[in-house]
Amino acid sequence: MEVHQVHHVRTTVDPDDHPSPPLPEIAFVGRSNVGKSSLLNVLCRNRRLARVSRTPGKTQTINYFEVGGTCYFVDLPGYGYAAVPDAVRAAWGPMIEGYLERSSRLAGVVALIDGRHDPTALDRKMVAWLAERGIPTLVALTKADRVPRGRRRPRIEATAEALGLDPEQIVWFSSRTGEGRDAVFSAVDSLLRQEVP
Repeated sequence: MEVHQVHHVRTTVDPDDHPSPPLPEIAFVGRSNVGKSSLLNVLCRNRRLARVSRTPGKTQTINYFEVGGTCYFVDLPGYGYAAVPDAVRAAWGPMIEGYLERSSRLAGVVALIDGRHDPTALDRKMVAWLAERGIPTLVALTKADRVPRGRRRPRIEATAEALGLDPEQIVWFSSRTGEGRDAVFSAVDSLLRQEVP
């Protein structure tokens, strides 16, 4: 998979409105302001690809980015707190769930969790929901640059236990330093090499 040519192709609120041509999709999920857009920008080596903001809830739609003609990266709205009206936030649940449950193109999900803290109840619920549906999932622990290296392995083990995952499904990531980019990219590439149902 090449990331030299990445561009935004669609923004929608309809979970069934997929772009053409039909390509495998990798979705990115996480709490509001956990760093999904920043991860996408680092992964694609383009700081301006996805809109980044300090204000939680800036991503309010489903955003598709075509990656080298091989797949789409799908940036989903964040869950949890967001500085948006209640009606808007309430619409995200069905939008996210509808996309994840019905997309026949979905090859896997990258779930972002703030690595400085234990997974929240919403993080645990999301990962369990994905597991129940057999959706391949990689967990990226963000803010790696703010966690001392001596605490990293224990943090992964605690996170794996809390989420019911194998520690190998969890990687560290920092949008500030780029640490973990290759690990995330390699995991995404592996997901894309599997047969999409």
